[in-house]
Amino acid sequence: MTFTTVYYEPDSLNYPLGKQLREQYKSLPWIPIESHNRIPELTARDNRDFARMKQYLIIGTRKTHRYVENQKISDYLVPFTSSGCSAMCLYCYLVCNYNKCSYLRLFVNREQMLDRLIRTSHKTGSPCVFEIGSNSDLLLENTVTQNLEQVIPAFAKEGRGQLTFPTKFDMVEPLLSLDHRGKTIFRMSVNPNEIIRRVELGTSPLEKRISALNRMAEAGYPAGLLIAPVILLDGWKTLYGELIDQLADTLSGKTRKSLPIEIILMTYSYVHRAINQDAFPNAVELYSAEQMIGGGRGKYRYRQEHREPAEQFFREQLARKLPEAHIAYIC
Repeated sequence: MTFTTVYYEPDSLNYPLGKQLREQYKSLPWIPIESHNRIPELTARDNRDFARMKQYLIIGTRKTHRYVENQKISDYLVPFTSSGCSAMCLYCYLVCNYNKCSYLRLFVNREQMLDRLIRTSHKTGSPCVFEIGSNSDLLLENTVTQNLEQVIPAFAKEGRGQLTFPTKFDMVEPLLSLDHRGKTIFRMSVNPNEIIRRVELGTSPLEKRISALNRMAEAGYPAGLLIAPVILLDGWKTLYGELIDQLADTLSGKTRKSLPIEIILMTYSYVHRAINQDAFPNAVELYSAEQMIGGGRGKYRYRQEHREPAEQFFREQLARKLPEAHIAYIC
């Protein structure tokens, strides 16, 4: 990743990772801030500055450590080592939460977070799955911090249950030789290549994502797949039919074995639509008045009469072309 400016909480330089980052990006301007959650000069920026702000790196400490129960692929959502991302997916739900401030924030108190995670894993009634990547793409973050290279073997040795995180990137080489002991579930998010190219700006191509998933499965990591978010553009059945064909042709036998698949239809936001109109005026329009309805808290979701045919399409296509896999959920 290429950054132009670093905003940092001065206390972050008291941590080993903070010192590492200070040396790593010493050639950049470093601007002190009171809180990573409130940087007035950035929140005041125009929407058209959205892409430029993605080149900023924010460094601080995480103060919120409340685990949230989850009923899908994991038992708990865990606030972890980063939030935001340097990619610019036109639908990103983090933008709804952070407005224009969905840039990458790194939290340097990783030892505190890892220790809490390991201790919590031993306090649950039965072994649990902890989702550590719900607020950021940890594989992308790892290229800056190498956090996963420390977290995965540490949890394998001392933790109970499993960790999991999704990604849209392919930089898995540093993880392949780690002592993970099957305690980290690696999940790859995919979409048709045309949607990746036009909508998931700054992420890895489909072929590289599939290759990365296969390599992680061959290295012994439990594997998972997300088809997400499903975007019902014109010709979506053709696009997603071709995607499933490609998955059936290129996923390795080891990856396909008992592969859980998450299918998530896109939720869009009023905030992101306004930002996209200013920051990416020539981008594909994701909002459809005919297909969508207000879904609460400033969001749009697909109407039921459009969701149901999509759900049926994926159930039929996957049952026929990837029978070894199973749908964990559709939402």
